Amino acid sequence: MSEQQHHQDHPAGAEWWDARYRESDRIWSGRANAVLVREASGLTPGRALDLGCGEGADAVWLARRGWRVTGTDISGVALERAAGHAAEAGLADRVDWQRHDLARSFPDGEFDLVSACFLHSYGDFPRERILRTAATAVAPGGILLIAGHAGGPSWDPDAHADIHFPTPDEVLAQLELPEGGWEVLVAAEHEQAMTAPDGRPGSRRDNALKVRRLR
Repeated sequence: MSEQQHHQDHPAGAEWWDARYRESDRIWSGRANAVLVREASGLTPGRALDLGCGEGADAVWLARRGWRVTGTDISGVALERAAGHAAEAGLADRVDWQRHDLARSFPDGEFDLVSACFLHSYGDFPRERILRTAATAVAPGGILLIAGHAGGPSWDPDAHADIHFPTPDEVLAQLELPEGGWEVLVAAEHEQAMTAPDGRPGSRRDNALKVRRLR
């Protein structure tokens, strides 16, 4: 069985993600996701939950702006790096790092912002169910922000051709939010500038859903 077939047939668990992070000293850019910066910059800081926090760039960005953040990831290796980045920024006391396989457990509490930026994984990953749980963790008046890919990158548009990337409207429907209980603030696709593996400029279509809990 090839590695790709294995990923399609089996969930990518903690051991797989730990090994993935150990492949390099840094997997991600170290910069906060542009969609989070764009959609959260004007929010009043409170309690935030960062789902799939990886190496911690989003959580550190939020903490720097006054949020009390819970960052969670399946990978202990990623969380160790994230804690190191927060400490380097002098923000260790503002972020609570928690290891969760979100298919099995979820952080306790209510949050003024729940962010799920590019919460994708291999195999039988119950993303819809996790996002519905995320919605229940939003405090009244709080925000749920979900960002995801809308297709392959410009240099390989057929990448992951076997995967359906839901539109913002599909994500909204999958959340099964109670009628009258939420306000849709953003439901749109956007072009994200990226650098191709060979260093050339490229792009990828992403989407964002931002909803506010009314009660």
